[in-house]
Amino acid sequence: MRFQTPLVPATLIRRYKRFLADCQLQDGQEVTAHCANPGSMMGLADPGTKIWLEPNDDPKKKLKYGWRLVDHGGGHFTGVDTSVPNKALRAALQAGEIAELAAYKTVRPEVKYGQNSRIDFLLTQPGLSDAYVEVKSVTLSRQPGLAEFPDSVTARGTKHLQELAAMAKIGHRAIMLYLVQRTDCERFALAADIDPAYAAAFEQAQKAGVEILIRKTRITPAEITVGRAL
Repeated sequence: MRFQTPLVPATLIRRYKRFLADCQLQDGQEVTAHCANPGSMMGLADPGTKIWLEPNDDPKKKLKYGWRLVDHGGGHFTGVDTSVPNKALRAALQAGEIAELAAYKTVRPEVKYGQNSRIDFLLTQPGLSDAYVEVKSVTLSRQPGLAEFPDSVTARGTKHLQELAAMAKIGHRAIMLYLVQRTDCERFALAADIDPAYAAAFEQAQKAGVEILIRKTRITPAEITVGRAL
Protein backbone atom coordinates (compact mmCIF):
# COMPACT_ATOMS: atom_id res chain seq x y z
CA MET A 1 0.00 0.00 0.00
CA ARG A 2 1.60 3.23 -1.16
CA PHE A 3 0.84 6.46 0.65
CA GLN A 4 -1.29 8.79 -1.47
CA THR A 5 1.05 11.76 -0.98
CA PRO A 6 4.74 11.88 -0.01
CA LEU A 7 5.27 11.84 3.76
CA VAL A 8 7.07 14.67 5.52
CA PRO A 9 9.25 14.33 8.64
CA ALA A 10 8.20 16.00 11.88
CA THR A 11 8.67 15.88 15.65
CA LEU A 12 5.83 14.96 18.00
CA ILE A 13 4.92 17.64 20.52
CA ARG A 14 2.04 15.79 22.15
CA ARG A 15 -0.78 13.36 21.44
CA TYR A 16 -4.15 14.09 23.06
CA LYS A 17 -7.85 13.20 22.87
CA ARG A 18 -6.61 9.93 21.30
CA PHE A 19 -7.04 11.16 17.74
CA LEU A 20 -5.08 14.43 17.76
CA ALA A 21 -1.35 15.11 17.71
CA ASP A 22 0.47 18.44 17.75
CA CYS A 23 3.65 18.23 15.69
CA GLN A 24 6.51 20.45 14.55
CA LEU A 25 7.60 20.34 10.93
CA GLN A 26 11.23 20.70 9.95
CA ASP A 27 10.75 24.37 9.12
CA GLY A 28 9.54 25.03 12.67
CA GLN A 29 5.85 25.27 11.78
CA GLU A 30 3.49 23.65 14.31
CA VAL A 31 0.54 21.67 12.93
CA THR A 32 -2.17 19.40 14.31
CA ALA A 33 -2.39 15.95 12.72
CA HIS A 34 -5.06 13.29 12.81
CA CYS A 35 -3.93 10.20 14.72
CA ALA A 36 -5.79 7.19 13.27
CA ASN A 37 -5.12 4.98 16.27
CA PRO A 38 -7.54 4.56 19.21
CA GLY A 39 -5.08 2.41 21.22
CA SER A 40 -2.71 3.42 23.97
CA MET A 41 0.26 3.64 21.55
CA MET A 42 2.48 2.63 24.46
CA GLY A 43 6.09 3.66 23.78
CA LEU A 44 5.22 5.44 20.54
CA ALA A 45 3.77 8.78 21.61
CA ASP A 46 6.43 10.35 23.81
CA PRO A 47 7.08 14.06 23.19
CA GLY A 48 10.11 14.54 20.97
CA THR A 49 9.52 11.32 18.99
CA LYS A 50 10.55 11.52 15.34
CA ILE A 51 7.52 10.85 13.14
CA TRP A 52 6.28 11.07 9.56
CA LEU A 53 3.10 12.86 8.48
CA GLU A 54 1.01 12.57 5.33
CA PRO A 55 -0.22 15.94 4.02
CA ASN A 56 -3.52 16.27 2.20
CA ASP A 57 -5.41 19.00 0.37
CA ASP A 58 -8.85 17.41 0.75
CA PRO A 59 -11.33 20.23 1.48
CA LYS A 60 -13.56 17.72 3.31
CA LYS A 61 -10.88 17.04 5.90
CA LYS A 62 -10.54 19.45 8.81
CA LEU A 63 -6.93 18.44 9.53
CA LYS A 64 -4.39 18.73 6.74
CA TYR A 65 -1.98 16.11 8.09
CA GLY A 66 -2.26 12.48 9.15
CA TRP A 67 0.27 10.77 11.43
CA ARG A 68 1.49 7.63 9.66
CA LEU A 69 4.88 6.49 11.02
CA VAL A 70 7.20 6.56 14.01
CA ASP A 71 10.86 6.73 13.00
CA HIS A 72 13.10 4.70 15.33
CA GLY A 73 16.27 5.53 13.42
CA GLY A 74 18.56 3.08 11.70
CA GLY A 75 15.98 2.48 8.98
CA HIS A 76 13.35 1.09 11.38
CA PHE A 77 9.75 2.31 11.48
CA THR A 78 6.42 1.61 13.14
CA GLY A 79 3.16 2.19 11.31
CA VAL A 80 0.65 3.82 13.63
CA ASP A 81 -2.37 4.12 11.32
CA THR A 82 -4.69 1.22 12.24
CA SER A 83 -6.47 1.40 8.86
CA VAL A 84 -3.29 0.44 6.99
CA PRO A 85 -3.16 -3.30 7.87
CA ASN A 86 -6.50 -4.02 6.17
CA LYS A 87 -5.49 -2.07 3.07
CA ALA A 88 -2.12 -3.79 2.83
CA LEU A 89 -3.54 -7.22 3.58
CA ARG A 90 -6.32 -6.88 1.04
CA ALA A 91 -3.73 -6.27 -1.68
CA ALA A 92 -1.69 -9.25 -0.48
CA LEU A 93 -4.73 -11.54 -0.39
CA GLN A 94 -5.86 -10.51 -3.86
CA ALA A 95 -2.36 -11.15 -5.19
CA GLY A 96 -2.20 -14.58 -3.54
CA GLU A 97 0.80 -13.57 -1.42
CA ILE A 98 -0.41 -15.21 1.80
CA ALA A 99 0.51 -18.85 1.19
CA GLU A 100 -1.98 -20.28 3.68
CA LEU A 101 -4.84 -18.46 1.94
CA ALA A 102 -3.64 -18.29 -1.66
CA ALA A 103 -6.21 -20.84 -2.91
CA TYR A 104 -9.07 -18.39 -2.30
CA LYS A 105 -9.88 -16.19 -5.29
CA THR A 106 -12.79 -14.18 -3.87
CA VAL A 107 -11.91 -11.63 -1.18
CA ARG A 108 -14.78 -9.72 0.43
CA PRO A 109 -14.05 -7.08 3.09
CA GLU A 110 -16.29 -6.06 6.00
CA VAL A 111 -18.88 -8.86 5.82
CA LYS A 112 -21.47 -9.06 8.61
CA TYR A 113 -21.26 -12.11 10.87
CA GLY A 114 -21.54 -13.13 14.51
CA GLN A 115 -23.30 -10.79 16.90
CA ASN A 116 -23.46 -7.38 15.25
CA SER A 117 -19.88 -7.73 14.00
CA ARG A 118 -18.11 -7.54 10.66
CA ILE A 119 -15.27 -9.83 9.69
CA ASP A 120 -12.33 -8.02 8.13
CA PHE A 121 -12.23 -10.45 5.19
CA LEU A 122 -14.41 -13.35 4.08
CA LEU A 123 -12.59 -15.57 1.59
CA THR A 124 -14.53 -17.99 -0.60
CA GLN A 125 -13.66 -20.55 -3.25
CA PRO A 126 -15.75 -23.40 -4.68
CA GLY A 127 -14.75 -26.67 -3.04
CA LEU A 128 -13.16 -24.99 0.00
CA SER A 129 -14.51 -24.08 3.42
CA ASP A 130 -15.20 -20.36 3.78
CA ALA A 131 -12.34 -18.56 5.54
CA TYR A 132 -13.07 -15.82 8.07
CA VAL A 133 -10.02 -13.58 8.54
CA GLU A 134 -9.71 -11.06 11.37
CA VAL A 135 -6.73 -8.67 11.28
CA LYS A 136 -5.02 -6.97 14.22
CA SER A 137 -2.34 -4.29 14.03
CA VAL A 138 0.61 -4.95 16.35
CA THR A 139 2.72 -1.97 17.40
CA LEU A 140 3.74 -2.63 21.01
CA SER A 141 7.32 -3.61 21.83
CA ARG A 142 8.54 -3.60 25.43
CA GLN A 143 11.56 -5.82 24.83
CA PRO A 144 14.02 -5.49 21.93
CA GLY A 145 12.88 -7.58 18.99
CA LEU A 146 9.61 -8.70 20.59
CA ALA A 147 6.23 -7.47 19.32
CA GLU A 148 3.22 -7.83 21.62
CA PHE A 149 -0.55 -7.55 21.39
CA PRO A 150 -2.64 -5.89 22.75
CA ASP A 151 -1.27 -2.59 24.06
CA SER A 152 -4.38 -1.99 26.20
CA VAL A 153 -7.45 -3.90 27.38
CA THR A 154 -9.57 -4.78 24.35
CA ALA A 155 -13.04 -6.16 25.02
CA ARG A 156 -13.72 -5.83 21.30
CA GLY A 157 -10.69 -7.98 20.49
CA THR A 158 -11.86 -10.64 22.95
CA LYS A 159 -15.26 -10.66 21.28
CA HIS A 160 -13.62 -11.15 17.89
CA LEU A 161 -11.73 -14.21 19.16
CA GLN A 162 -14.93 -15.69 20.55
CA GLU A 163 -16.78 -15.14 17.28
CA LEU A 164 -13.95 -16.69 15.28
CA ALA A 165 -14.09 -19.70 17.60
CA ALA A 166 -17.81 -20.02 16.89
CA MET A 167 -17.13 -20.03 13.14
CA ALA A 168 -14.47 -22.73 13.55
CA LYS A 169 -16.82 -24.91 15.59
CA ILE A 170 -19.40 -25.02 12.79
CA GLY A 171 -16.86 -26.05 10.17
CA HIS A 172 -15.52 -22.84 8.67
CA ARG A 173 -11.88 -21.80 8.59
CA ALA A 174 -11.28 -19.02 11.11
CA ILE A 175 -8.01 -17.09 11.03
CA MET A 176 -6.63 -14.49 13.41
CA LEU A 177 -3.89 -12.64 11.55
CA TYR A 178 -1.56 -10.38 13.50
CA LEU A 179 0.18 -7.87 11.27
CA VAL A 180 3.29 -6.56 13.00
CA GLN A 181 3.62 -2.92 11.95
CA ARG A 182 7.18 -2.68 13.24
CA THR A 183 10.35 -3.40 11.31
CA ASP A 184 12.46 -3.89 14.45
CA CYS A 185 10.76 -7.07 15.72
CA GLU A 186 11.34 -10.71 14.84
CA ARG A 187 9.21 -12.40 17.53
CA PHE A 188 5.60 -12.14 18.70
CA ALA A 189 3.84 -12.79 22.02
CA LEU A 190 0.58 -11.96 23.72
CA ALA A 191 0.72 -9.21 26.35
CA ALA A 192 -1.22 -11.32 28.86
CA ASP A 193 -0.28 -9.00 31.73
CA ILE A 194 -2.04 -6.12 29.97
CA ASP A 195 -5.25 -8.04 29.13
CA PRO A 196 -5.60 -11.47 30.81
CA ALA A 197 -9.13 -11.89 29.40
CA TYR A 198 -7.83 -11.54 25.86
CA ALA A 199 -5.08 -14.09 26.52
CA ALA A 200 -7.66 -16.53 27.89
CA ALA A 201 -9.91 -16.01 24.86
CA PHE A 202 -6.91 -16.59 22.59
CA GLU A 203 -6.22 -19.95 24.24
CA GLN A 204 -9.86 -21.01 23.93
CA ALA A 205 -9.96 -19.89 20.29
CA GLN A 206 -6.93 -22.03 19.45
CA LYS A 207 -8.55 -25.03 21.13
CA ALA A 208 -11.67 -24.42 19.01
CA GLY A 209 -9.59 -24.56 15.82
CA VAL A 210 -8.87 -20.90 15.10
CA GLU A 211 -5.70 -20.58 13.02
CA ILE A 212 -3.08 -18.03 14.04
CA LEU A 213 -1.00 -16.25 11.40
CA ILE A 214 1.65 -13.63 12.15
CA ARG A 215 3.18 -11.49 9.42
CA LYS A 216 5.83 -8.80 9.33
CA THR A 217 5.51 -5.62 7.30
CA ARG A 218 7.95 -3.80 5.07
CA ILE A 219 7.75 -0.11 5.96
CA THR A 220 9.27 2.96 4.35
CA PRO A 221 8.06 6.57 4.10
CA ALA A 222 6.78 5.59 0.64
CA GLU A 223 4.74 2.45 1.37
CA ILE A 224 3.74 -0.35 3.72
CA THR A 225 3.46 -3.90 2.39
CA VAL A 226 2.92 -7.33 3.93
CA GLY A 227 6.14 -9.25 4.53
CA ARG A 228 7.18 -12.72 5.62
CA ALA A 229 5.74 -14.89 8.36
CA LEU A 230 6.95 -14.74 11.94
